[in-house]
Amino acid sequence: MFALPGYIKILFITAFSRTTVYNIMPILCKPYVKVPENIITQEQTLDLCKRLHPDHPNLNKLLSIIRHTSVKKRHILQPLEVALEHPGVEKRHAIHEKSALEFADVVIRNALKNAELSVSDIDLLIVTSCTDFSFPSLTAHIINRLGFRSDTKQLPIAQLGCAAGGSAISRAQDYCMAYPDHNVLIVSIEFCSLLYQPDDKSIGGIISDSLFGDAASACVMRGKGGVGFQVDANTSYLIPNTETYIAYDVKSTGFQFKLNKAVRDTMEPISPIIAKFVERHGLDVRELDYFIFHTGGPRILNDLVKFLSISNDKVQFSRECLSEYGNIASVVVFEVMRRMFENANLKPGARGVLGGFGPGITAELNLNTWVA
Repeated sequence: MFALPGYIKILFITAFSRTTVYNIMPILCKPYVKVPENIITQEQTLDLCKRLHPDHPNLNKLLSIIRHTSVKKRHILQPLEVALEHPGVEKRHAIHEKSALEFADVVIRNALKNAELSVSDIDLLIVTSCTDFSFPSLTAHIINRLGFRSDTKQLPIAQLGCAAGGSAISRAQDYCMAYPDHNVLIVSIEFCSLLYQPDDKSIGGIISDSLFGDAASACVMRGKGGVGFQVDANTSYLIPNTETYIAYDVKSTGFQFKLNKAVRDTMEPISPIIAKFVERHGLDVRELDYFIFHTGGPRILNDLVKFLSISNDKVQFSRECLSEYGNIASVVVFEVMRRMFENANLKPGARGVLGGFGPGITAELNLNTWVA
């Protein structure tokens, strides 16, 4: 056996490795997103705040914050006056479960169509939702309702909040790397309006009520074939001692959302983590072609642009999602991705990062390549 010169051996291995990795990495196909028909505008939100909290000591501050959320409209499951009522935990749960399955039917069928697959082709079903708790999980209901194979694996993700979309993609990639011939379906269902607490007068609670919207999505990750975002690598990061920044208080009236103003400053420590993650794969974060970021609010996006030293146009689709849908929790990254499929005009080989941020404070990151 003859020996290759060192530099030729390196070139050969590098070229072979790049080709092999490119061919075996799983692909996220085009997501399908559905939002409810009921719309609440920013003007309605401002009027509502004045009507519900006329004597609030921080009313002017609240109105100013709402004006600066960049959320022009949101979609909610029920008509506004109905959404403002609290019929009790039992009735809310029934509304959530019934609506979740109805929305799941629509988004799943369309996502499978986008991926050119059928329910029988799905090997793992991941469902993310932080706005209700079902036992058994929605995964079991969906498998029976839509006729998935009985050996379909189930992975419900309920407690990662807005970061769950990024986490679901990472777990799907891990699974497809272990089983390259398999396919994963990710379903995200978030009805944030069903968490509304009429008696919550806290600033964080009122701001959350003005920021969050309702939506559902489905997205297929194909182990082989497909067109879309090739997931090359993933990582997670938890900022130490920040578990009280975003949380639920469990009340007799259900989950009461708690939002600490310290959340606004979390992108400064997370930005270097994103940059180092990209550097480990031989890239410069400033030279990436696109970013799919969770829309926690305008401050989150502004700080990511600032601390990553990237141009504002690279988060264009995240800003559009925030403006038109508000914060739709784990659905956000799939809605931003959908917009990129339809409007970004990406060139084959374009590289980017997907980032979901949620309670913990947790960052779920994926490095992607556009494959046409």
